[in-house]
Amino acid sequence: MLETLRISEIFYSLQGESSRVGLPTVFIRLTGCPLRCVYCDTSYAFSGGVKMSFDAIFAEVEKYQSRNICVTGGEPLAQSECISLLAKLVDLGYCVSLETSGALDVSKVDFRVTKVMDLKTPSSGEMDKNRYENIAYLSAHDEVKFVIAGEQDYNWSKNILKQYDLTSRCDVLFSPVADQQNPTQLAEKILEDKLAVRFQIQLHKFLWQDAQGK
Repeated sequence: MLETLRISEIFYSLQGESSRVGLPTVFIRLTGCPLRCVYCDTSYAFSGGVKMSFDAIFAEVEKYQSRNICVTGGEPLAQSECISLLAKLVDLGYCVSLETSGALDVSKVDFRVTKVMDLKTPSSGEMDKNRYENIAYLSAHDEVKFVIAGEQDYNWSKNILKQYDLTSRCDVLFSPVADQQNPTQLAEKILEDKLAVRFQIQLHKFLWQDAQGK
């Protein structure tokens, strides 16, 4: 049976987030997402897209001659065949990361793939969708991301950090919501509280002001 996925876009850019920020990367954006976060910048990927076979996806990715691949969405795990795609990309020799909301089961994701998993903060409107069982499937090369829009989000994130001892399990990212959380103030809070987290700003929005989810 031909393996296919519905794809919103495949493009080449610099990684704008995570510990791989700045690396030339091929992005495979899958269509569809069961969440509706208030600050979402990729709502265009909720529907539409084009059905592509795995072979067609691999051929498109190969054109860019990049070792780094990011599978993103939407929520890529909303399409069950994503699990197989991730494993096959790694088998082909790519360095693969997965951007996932944290609302769906990550237990079947190939251990060689770097999982960059959100934990949805109160301001997202989707905090009740967090699947905390996923934390047990994170390893040292994975990352957890908190998107922070203000004081409530920051304090909530600090508590979750401590409750699940996240920094001893994997890298943790604190990212300000553009136009809502002053990035300098967030950086100063991290330093004041001596949090062992990585502060990040979305690089692509600094380089390309009209960029969405690059």
